[in-house]
Amino acid sequence: MRPEMREYNYDWMMGSTLKAASNLANGFPKEAALALNYIPYARGASKALMDEGDPGIQLFKLLSNYYENILLAHSRGKKLVATSFCFSPVIFFAMDIVPVCMEMMTGLGNILWKRGMSDYLDFAFEAGLPETSCSSQRGSMGAYLAGLGETIDFVLNNMAGACDTNANAFAFLSAYLNKPFYQMNSPNTIGDPRSEAYHLADYSAMIRFLEEQTGEKLDYDRLAEILAEVEIQDELITDVEEFHMLKPTPLTPLDNLILYVGRFMFSGRVEYTNVLKALYQKALPKARAGISGLRSGEEKLRVLMIYIDHYTFDFNFWKWFEENGVAHIGSQLSHHFRDTVPYAADLPGSVYSVDTSSPAAMLNTVAQMNARGPMVRSIRGPYDGPFMWLEETLTLARHFSADCAVFNGTPGCRNTWSNNKLMARDLEKAGIPTLILNDDAFDDRVENWDATRERMEEFFTIRGLL
Repeated sequence: MRPEMREYNYDWMMGSTLKAASNLANGFPKEAALALNYIPYARGASKALMDEGDPGIQLFKLLSNYYENILLAHSRGKKLVATSFCFSPVIFFAMDIVPVCMEMMTGLGNILWKRGMSDYLDFAFEAGLPETSCSSQRGSMGAYLAGLGETIDFVLNNMAGACDTNANAFAFLSAYLNKPFYQMNSPNTIGDPRSEAYHLADYSAMIRFLEEQTGEKLDYDRLAEILAEVEIQDELITDVEEFHMLKPTPLTPLDNLILYVGRFMFSGRVEYTNVLKALYQKALPKARAGISGLRSGEEKLRVLMIYIDHYTFDFNFWKWFEENGVAHIGSQLSHHFRDTVPYAADLPGSVYSVDTSSPAAMLNTVAQMNARGPMVRSIRGPYDGPFMWLEETLTLARHFSADCAVFNGTPGCRNTWSNNKLMARDLEKAGIPTLILNDDAFDDRVENWDATRERMEEFFTIRGLL
């Protein structure tokens, strides 16, 4: 790692950047426009979120608050837990534990910093993580391995059996930092009595672990309140996602990111409910008028991302969609599988419900919610198994009238790279043109953004889509 990278606390740098950028929206438009000239590296990302209006501005402030909570956790008497985006933070919020979501923080660093997360990614190699591991954890994790973040108190992960690269990364983090670790397992089936019983036992043991680490008992009344807020959020997410059924969709490409970043980092918090309400209210007039959410006003193409987005600098991936009249109708991350979601009716084994009638019911609710997290839900087994990646993708493509599909991921994701050519073959047979990108969503050095953009432009042109 370059010496200059060791001069600053990683969490402080991220938090300071987000706080300064989120404050821009507090001024008049002219003041904000002038202030952008003084933040050259964060200017593009800041403007992109401000251009999204109220939802983008609210998300910016939430992200700033997320880092403030990390920086002040210990002075407030709270514990920090390193965890994954496939584990809903509701349990942590109920126990006053502050989550540090590694994947989300890597993506944010790439978007906000022109240099990206390369130094931290490389330090993870130096510390001992293999180069073939997933880059989504390695970025922010490298900062903590180098001692440049706040002190993590313990580690919790729930991806064993669904994403072993992820599970190994968190196990390595706990061993390297010598921190207590709880590893949850993901059975290769969900929704059946045996797996539900296993999950419930696993979650009960996990609660005992958290209580040991914090010295506090889980307040189930507080958890019930948080799950009641999740109920409200799930209904709003369903309403927002239904906008994608319209042609043209009144949602912008970045709306999808706002939706899932909020869910992974703030599920159960009223602030996220307000973001969802703002998303809905922003799109509703355009939906009623039959107007595209794209600022160009013309929807030329509808793209379904069948894995994840591209977290390159300045939101350039989503900007490209905007500039080219391409509607982003969601990814594996933005779609969710509550039992009230219309498309989930075609995938009955993939849904969860919320039950707050008893402590066991609430734990089972959280367990089943997490079992429908993106990776756990879609790539825990054979790509063409029941309710798995292929069937889910075909259902979403049909439901949202996709013109084509694009795979984007990381070279370290063995579960998807072992299947994505088979997926592309089967989707093409179903009449859905499919592009496989050979970049790294979190590391532009694998293939720079300009090359990735040219690959997309070439595909859409040759296939007669744009």
